[in-house]
Amino acid sequence: MDSTKNITLKHLLIDQNKCIGLQFSSSKVLQLLVDALPNISWSREFEMHYLPNNKSNLDLIFKTFYGIAWVNGNYFFSDKIINADNPQLNLERYRNRIYRDNYKFCPEDYLLKLELKKYSDNTVRNYVSHFEAFINYYYDANLISLNEVDVRTYLQKLIQEGKSNSYVNMSVNSIKFYYEIVLGMPNRFYAIERPRKEKQLPEVLSKEEIIMVINNANNIKHKCIIGLLYSSGLRRSELLNLKITDIDSKRMVVKINNAKGNKDRISILSPSILKDLQQYYKEYRPKKYLFEGQKGGKYSATSVLKVVTSTAVKAKINKKVTPHMLRHSFATHLLENGTDIRHIQLLLGHSSTKTTEIYTHVANRSFMKIKDLLS
Repeated sequence: MDSTKNITLKHLLIDQNKCIGLQFSSSKVLQLLVDALPNISWSREFEMHYLPNNKSNLDLIFKTFYGIAWVNGNYFFSDKIINADNPQLNLERYRNRIYRDNYKFCPEDYLLKLELKKYSDNTVRNYVSHFEAFINYYYDANLISLNEVDVRTYLQKLIQEGKSNSYVNMSVNSIKFYYEIVLGMPNRFYAIERPRKEKQLPEVLSKEEIIMVINNANNIKHKCIIGLLYSSGLRRSELLNLKITDIDSKRMVVKINNAKGNKDRISILSPSILKDLQQYYKEYRPKKYLFEGQKGGKYSATSVLKVVTSTAVKAKINKKVTPHMLRHSFATHLLENGTDIRHIQLLLGHSSTKTTEIYTHVANRSFMKIKDLLS
């Protein structure tokens, strides 16, 4: 088989009928074989040949090109699990919601596909929320009939409302997921313009402000939550997923499993935080997760946010402090202390130093060397 010859299968929707698109580079051999397929047609819109989408035609395609060309079904067979290591999700909280007048809930096939592909709980929450906002904007419309113009109109509304670029991008993702992954339709929305990613500098706290926040925590549990977010540079989801066994006091590290991108890593464990954790464990006796709710089980993301924001207010910090701001502060302070950026990259779990380099724009260390022009 000539390795340069391949046929890529694509999902197409033509006259409201699902079809199999055949995409291939110019080749007389492949063209002859394609032309010989029964019921083959040409789409000027998608610039490719296509057949009705059914099992017999799919079998025929593989049989026709066997030994002659490689049939690439990566785009066609979309049931590949995205995050195989993610825990099995229970989406009954969405299925068991009480019916509301004039409000559409996320379709069952949407929820089922999220479960099958094992998206993270955070992604599921965002996708469901954004997609329900979209389908309720077009409450009386048949979702199959909506097109690029309708999607653009909705996105324009979001922009006019002052929604952030990341919010608009998440809306696009949730809509594309339904049409392309759930319904197996063509990539109709590739032409949708996405807002440019906002290049905002991360907001950070000074070391003095961090200490003020930690010292104003209501109890030892809250103190440990804030202290770990900062001193180990954890994401909120990583903190919530920590188990008791992930605190390694012999090596003085925190083990972070299945972090963003399904990567495991380790971060540093502060000796002062270890002392606080030991006191916390004696008082609270968590069973599985390091931080648990009053009824057991994993501590909630909203609870962590409340702990951080309310403690910052109590400490009289004149900024809206979030868990992620503590992580930004961790990276910035390490850089200011002279830590190599590659080490910071590993501690944060970034795939590339390019992501970590943003902290060079907010670290004071490099600016301190600049001579005062007025002196």
